[in-house]
Amino acid sequence: MIERGRKRLFILSLAIFFLFALLLIQFFNIQIIEGDKWSKIADRQHFFEIKEPSVRGTFYANNLIKKLNHEQPQKIVFDVEKYHLHIDPASIQTEYKKEISEALSAILQIPSKQKNAFRKQFYKKSRNRKLAKWLGYHEKEKIIDWWMPYAKIHKIPRNALYFVSDYQRSYPFDALLGQVLHTVQDVKDTKNEKAIPTGGLELYFDTFLQGQSGRKRLMRSPRHAMEIDDVYISPKQGADVYLTINHVLQSIAEEELAKGVKQFKAKAGWAAMMNPFTGEIYVLAQYPFFYPSRYQDYFNDPVLIEHSKVKAATDANEPGSVMKAVTIALALLANEELKAKGESPLFMPEEKMATANGSFPGRSKPITDTSLHRFLNMDMAIQKSSNIYVARLTEKIVARLGPNWYRQKLQQVFGFGLKTGIELPAESAGFLPSLGKSYPNGALEWSLATPFSMAFGHNLLASSLQLLRAYAVLVNGGFLVKPTLVQKIARQNEGGEEILLNHADEQNRVRVLPESIANRVKRSLKFTTKMGGTARKADIPGFTEGGKTSTAKKIIHGIYSETCYVASFLGFTPADKPEFLLLVALDEPEYGYIPGLGKNHNGGACAAPIFREIAKRSLEYLGIEPDDPYGYPVGDPRYDKLKADFRQETEKLKDLYDKWNNPQNKTLTHEVKKIN
Repeated sequence: MIERGRKRLFILSLAIFFLFALLLIQFFNIQIIEGDKWSKIADRQHFFEIKEPSVRGTFYANNLIKKLNHEQPQKIVFDVEKYHLHIDPASIQTEYKKEISEALSAILQIPSKQKNAFRKQFYKKSRNRKLAKWLGYHEKEKIIDWWMPYAKIHKIPRNALYFVSDYQRSYPFDALLGQVLHTVQDVKDTKNEKAIPTGGLELYFDTFLQGQSGRKRLMRSPRHAMEIDDVYISPKQGADVYLTINHVLQSIAEEELAKGVKQFKAKAGWAAMMNPFTGEIYVLAQYPFFYPSRYQDYFNDPVLIEHSKVKAATDANEPGSVMKAVTIALALLANEELKAKGESPLFMPEEKMATANGSFPGRSKPITDTSLHRFLNMDMAIQKSSNIYVARLTEKIVARLGPNWYRQKLQQVFGFGLKTGIELPAESAGFLPSLGKSYPNGALEWSLATPFSMAFGHNLLASSLQLLRAYAVLVNGGFLVKPTLVQKIARQNEGGEEILLNHADEQNRVRVLPESIANRVKRSLKFTTKMGGTARKADIPGFTEGGKTSTAKKIIHGIYSETCYVASFLGFTPADKPEFLLLVALDEPEYGYIPGLGKNHNGGACAAPIFREIAKRSLEYLGIEPDDPYGYPVGDPRYDKLKADFRQETEKLKDLYDKWNNPQNKTLTHEVKKIN
């Protein structure tokens, strides 16, 4: 009996030992071998992770343009904190879900049609449902004020309803610089939780602007109200972009441009202002406007989406008559090269050139001018915008130096056919015909007649920014500059400011044209806005200026339209040392003649006055003193005919023009027949 009892005790002890061993093995398996697995399961039961959002970089306007270093940098786009409302349906007792849904619907002002879908979120088999997004601080506080007492009374975990912070782009100036800046989508990338830019600078500098999200844990407590908020990966903030754009000048340009587009009944319009010595873009305006906060309205409408582009960069058109100053500069450059070889020059700027005959080799139709000019010199050709004069110059260039020289200089000196490198996506390189290449239809890009058309801005394409770059060469003394929208990019760290990009340290220009040639062409451009010029309406009271008009036919369905034009004026002021270059373009101004005003669709009629108003207000803002204190309209008490800038030179040119082109002079008529 005793022996049997000992045997049973041994078996029981062995069984207990075996069970204990199994427990040890299982404990080892759970704690050591499968520890990570069960820890994660436990964490999911008791904790959940949410992202800790980063702040996207801010865009700052250029305040240094007025040398006001004491001013705080002006933010034009920045992030503001918003909140997304979430629920944990599993933590809410079923009997309270309907009541909570109705209360939140009332606070959030959910439309009647959406209330049913809203209520269904409470009955999903999920631990996380998003109820509302992009709530403001006051909306958040209103919900919390209701929820906390309600949750306490009904013994519902406080964190069954919770908020996730996020950041949303804010535009204090609304549509200002809209096309250039663009925005980011409301929905972020599901893979990396980063913002998705829609275009513009937001897209171009996305890698700088975007930060890196952090992570934090919240504790699920189905029976208790205890919460744990633990940020275990800190977010990294995005870098800030300091623009060359000045918000005041941009506002002036947008306001005057909108007025002009409406006044001249144009389809659209744009304006670009640049420092010709540094390439800094001060203004890039466009109308109709693009409102970044309403980006979906534009991208869902095939008509409105056109207004989301930066047309000064993306659209390449035939430049038209603004090209004439470039042609003249190349003719003067050809003179220098021929002189260096010991050969005679192509022409002399002051010499009389016959311009009544517009027939050129390879053309079935003669080239014509708006008015008949029998004889012109260089200054008259710019003033009257003569197609024939510049075509004759190009004929001489090609005959003496060859078509390759002409094309090469257009690209190397003025940058035609090459992108400017502006910090915007989808910039157009324009189009510069090449010798020996063919179009898709088999026709040669460069025919015998091509250079004559290019001389006055046909048979090539250029963006407005390319034209600004080209004219900068003429007004800054012969340097090719690189247009830019950015001064610097910097990130604020604990140790201070970290500079990631600084254009102030870059050499941004290279000499491509002798200063004497640039200055001579710049002088001719002053005649455009004076008596007898094509842009009298661009004359800025009290200031000197110069520039060139253009009225270029649009190509529609492969042919030149007779009623659709891009009218523009590209000018600079003050003339001797310009503060800025300014191009104003109107797309399809109303075609027709207005008594007393002239042809509405001409650049001198519609674009020139917009230039004047933008330039006048910009000079006032910049604090630039008038450099032509007697150059005011007749009747103004400040006007003085004898002292006004360029008045005497203009009258002398008029007298010479009348002498050469007086049809009553029989001797002159005989001379014309003899030369032509």
